[in-house]
Amino acid sequence: MRRALIVWGGWEGHEPRQGAAVVKDMLEAAGFDVRVENSTAAFAEPGLADLSLIVPIVTMSTIEKDELANLEAAVRGGVGLAGYHGGMGDSFRNAPLYQFMVGGQWVAHPGDIIDYRVDVTRPDDPLVAGIDSFDYRSEQYYMHVDPANEVLATTTFSGAHAPWIDGVVMPVVWKKRYGAGRVFYSALGHVASEFSVPPMRTIFERGLLWTAR
Repeated sequence: MRRALIVWGGWEGHEPRQGAAVVKDMLEAAGFDVRVENSTAAFAEPGLADLSLIVPIVTMSTIEKDELANLEAAVRGGVGLAGYHGGMGDSFRNAPLYQFMVGGQWVAHPGDIIDYRVDVTRPDDPLVAGIDSFDYRSEQYYMHVDPANEVLATTTFSGAHAPWIDGVVMPVVWKKRYGAGRVFYSALGHVASEFSVPPMRTIFERGLLWTAR
């Protein structure tokens, strides 16, 4: 049986505990043995490299050097890393190595909770196959991103809340390789209730399964 670790914590506004419960249910339904922790100390454990998948759900906060070193080595060695929104894309702002591994870092969400469009850009990819572009209501993440990411969906900023970014096309969902490991990220999912949006949930579930070793 494949084993997964979910680590939640950080800013409570992103409902990390509730999100961890949703992801745990997804993984257990797919046959995973799932462990849930609410401390980054779990990243420092020697058995990390034996897992199939790690899902961080920690906004901001900090990570110790030994925790990050062990996490990075595990992913580089083949353990999958998957996550969403600020739980993975705005974790550990003081850790550039973590951001390098993830492939991006949140910097702004102009207008806060707004209506916007998610455009599927790689309909031939199994992670988004059969899913049309869709309307979404949440924080529209503006991010610094790795050009090496394989982008699966994007969003276009209107400029209504920051005129200087009018027309900017920003990655929303991507996948990438990191050493022998696979990495998946979706910027969707500000609060746990967003997992009730079918295309958002389907993309994330597929991402989890693609990423896991």
